[in-house]
Amino acid sequence: MLGMIRNSLFGSVETWPWQVLSKGDKEEVSYEERTCEGGKFATVEVTDKPVDEALREAMPKVMKYVGGTNDKGTGMGMTVPISFAVFPSEDGSLQKKIKVWFRIPNQFQSNPPVPSDDSIKIEERESITVYSKQFGGYAKEADYVAQAAQLRTALEGTATYRSDIYFCTGYDPPMKPYGRRNEVWLVKT
Repeated sequence: MLGMIRNSLFGSVETWPWQVLSKGDKEEVSYEERTCEGGKFATVEVTDKPVDEALREAMPKVMKYVGGTNDKGTGMGMTVPISFAVFPSEDGSLQKKIKVWFRIPNQFQSNPPVPSDDSIKIEERESITVYSKQFGGYAKEADYVAQAAQLRTALEGTATYRSDIYFCTGYDPPMKPYGRRNEVWLVKT
């Protein structure tokens, strides 16, 4: 636990590499199209719980892994954003399933530490191209759903994206009260 706290407060922070391909603005909604680099990710999947509750279960597991609860006892530093996949229903609400994706820092990409918690998996993910909309505050499920709906409306008729999944991201530790950055990412098809 101490490693997790030390890592989140004093550890290095690396930004997940991406390249902005274009920027758009429609009906007061600003967004970017960007390609996000692939690599190895620590993942945790939680089912049968609402998104906010599932995050409260998954995030501490990821933070402990990053903070040194792994076979090497190594605190790796943070990579931002931390993203989690959500799975919308036909009506736009979210299914009771999430998958948290933490990109392993570059220094550990070739040989990531093995998680001590069996619920954490190391997975390889290809690069993805997304449409991203940024917003502030302490984001909850309702915020992500509303922001994704705004982005879909702004992209209507101009872009294609997956309807079965999207990503919600956060850049800031929970103790940061102001200037928080969150995003929703619709995955380009």
